[in-house]
Amino acid sequence: MDLRETARKHALKNAFEYGSAQPGNVAGKVAAEFPEARKDMKAAMKVIAEVVGEVNSLGKEEVESELSRYEFAEKREEPKKWELPGAEEGKVVTRFLPEPNGYPHMGHAKAAWISAEFARQWGGSVLLRFDDTNPEAEKPEFVDAIREGIAWLGIVFSRESFTSDLMPKFYDCAEQLVKQGDAYVCTCTRERISAGRRDGKACACRDKPSAEDALLWKKMASGGFGEEEAVLRLKGDMASPNTAMRDPALFRVVKTPHFRQGAKYPAWPTYDFEVSIADSLGGITHAMRSKEYELRDELYYEIVKRLGLRAPYVYDFSRLNLKGTVLSKRFIKPLIEEGKVSGWDDPRMPTLAGVRRRGILPEAIRRFVLSFGLSKVESEPGWDALLNENKKLLDPVSEHYYFVPDPVRVSVRNATRETAMLKKLHSPDSGLRAIPTTETFFIPKADAESLALGEKVRLKDLYNVEIRSFRNGGIDAEFAGNAQVDAKKIQWVSEPNVEVSVVEPGDLLSGKEFNPESLKKVAGLAEPETALLEVGAIVQFERYGFCRLDKKTGGGLEFILSCR
Repeated sequence: MDLRETARKHALKNAFEYGSAQPGNVAGKVAAEFPEARKDMKAAMKVIAEVVGEVNSLGKEEVESELSRYEFAEKREEPKKWELPGAEEGKVVTRFLPEPNGYPHMGHAKAAWISAEFARQWGGSVLLRFDDTNPEAEKPEFVDAIREGIAWLGIVFSRESFTSDLMPKFYDCAEQLVKQGDAYVCTCTRERISAGRRDGKACACRDKPSAEDALLWKKMASGGFGEEEAVLRLKGDMASPNTAMRDPALFRVVKTPHFRQGAKYPAWPTYDFEVSIADSLGGITHAMRSKEYELRDELYYEIVKRLGLRAPYVYDFSRLNLKGTVLSKRFIKPLIEEGKVSGWDDPRMPTLAGVRRRGILPEAIRRFVLSFGLSKVESEPGWDALLNENKKLLDPVSEHYYFVPDPVRVSVRNATRETAMLKKLHSPDSGLRAIPTTETFFIPKADAESLALGEKVRLKDLYNVEIRSFRNGGIDAEFAGNAQVDAKKIQWVSEPNVEVSVVEPGDLLSGKEFNPESLKKVAGLAEPETALLEVGAIVQFERYGFCRLDKKTGGGLEFILSCR
């Protein structure tokens, strides 16, 4: 391409993305693709300014139509290699550590991808370990959901395991700490323990002889105590400014049967206790976890130190927060139980099942979560960044269809019965789809309300009509020729057509409260070829957005809006 053609290509792209093109934005792209322009940038800028003026005079549909003739090689840089202490080529081992107490969400996606990406960069491996040491909350259903969600993301693990399989080792480690005088059995009430930790005051249980604690631990480990009658605590530092070190609990009594281990173990370890031991024994070199655990790193290292175990390197990255929702099972579960959402896969939900149903691609999620890198800086991005990544991926591969929301009937006198032949994809060689027409059309209500008597408009990619009258909620028009005219371009559907509804997900929260207006449904009509789509197909409804076919019903097709 010559200078003018190169400038037009990038001016069209700039106008498409931002509403209008700017010469300064276009110039850098032109200089990179057409180096000859650098020899006389003053002359080049004159041409660029002329082309930008031409492009800015075009309508949105004309820009989109002309832009589809060009191809753009998207430059994506691989993330820089993350450097952490102790990382050696081919020796890095990380882990993803989900608790099976709910469906996986976007926060899990970030944690999983960070562990997987760090291991990939160093030629190492990533393990999947289900953190199943809380019998009261965990279920096989959630194990299956996590497996399915992570497989959909495309992460491959070197090994899968369950933390609960290490219970004999945890019991041995607890006994070792008791014998060393590093742990004691506390029989104080929960309230008294909390008050003592808050005030930095040890209870009398701490000063018992180790032999007595050994007997009490055996009683606890054999089911001799009821729930909340005893806990095993580490002898930490009650004066520490880090409250996590003030004699934290290591084991508590749980009588609820475990979904894998049954009633075999009456005492269960806390997360702080088991995670450090399991990581050390499992060969983990780098334990990657979100910043909410940062104050507990000191305890992590202290436990392995007292047990004489190898210490992995712990790194805390920023937790993922998304505006308009909460990545917390404590928030999500009540919404399901109260019927405010339809389930874990409701398209408003930040769960992997929800975003998958919404038509968000795994690669979009990977790009989104890895864009934060190993940053510790807390942020709260909106959904837009994720949806923009999704749009980039869908735009070149999604088939195009005509869809009219809130349709208004238009009767065209003297209409010629034509068949519109339109591209299926942006690519000029993508093949064509045929849309037959009659004298009856349907256009969006928003467009219908903008029309005036006597106005000439163009039915997009078809022909022109003149508005003759408004009556009975519809419009009478007359055929006004095929020649291109400077007029509004109106989206349309003729007959036959397919009844379509589109569910539009919004933010789950308004402020800190559930948003009852977070789900809307738009009724409309689509061109007949949409009836041939398979459930799960993601298409672009022109001038509306990318939508995923969620279900077929006797009344037509139901889509979910993915992104615009």
